[in-house]
Amino acid sequence: MNMKPLGNRVVLKKVEAEEKTKSGIILPDSAKDKSLEALVVAVGPGKTVDGKPVPMQVKEGDKVIYSEYAGTEVELEDEKYIIVSQDDIIAIVE
Repeated sequence: MNMKPLGNRVVLKKVEAEEKTKSGIILPDSAKDKSLEALVVAVGPGKTVDGKPVPMQVKEGDKVIYSEYAGTEVELEDEKYIIVSQDDIIAIVE
């Protein structure tokens, strides 16, 4: 991928929803929850507030949860990505 986000933006790749439960029950598409988990694939340099740099809190490789209606979906080299502001990332999954 050759995409570098600007400012405090982050490029995410969605993590697919689970196809079966922990007990082994296979879920049909209609029963799957929309996954809000994603993998960070690129991070912008951050933004400046009152002349002071604000560091990014996420890094490439982090697994995160983002807001449901956040971001812009793009397709590059047959892969789908979401570009979001760092403010739209709710948590880092450890």
